[in-house]
Amino acid sequence: MIKFEGIKNIKMAEVISIEYPDYLANSMRMNKNDFENEMKVSSLIKLFELGKVSSGTAAKVLHISRIEFLELLAKYKVEYLNVEDLNEDVINA
Repeated sequence: MIKFEGIKNIKMAEVISIEYPDYLANSMRMNKNDFENEMKVSSLIKLFELGKVSSGTAAKVLHISRIEFLELLAKYKVEYLNVEDLNEDVINA
């Protein structure tokens, strides 16, 4: 954590580097930035699907709302139904 005088604590983000051949992004008809974003989104969706991260954590990492993340699950054909989360949603409604 880095502290600047007069500024609250700022935590630096970690970076994961993945090597891939140029043709992989090209085969998906994506430019480099779009491909990198796709890798980030799809990895977080898979981690969520495996129960490794919550929908809230994944949404926070992607800088989107939890609802937007849950909508992404449908796009990636990942089914989501969690009774605990539903109970929490009902309580917070």
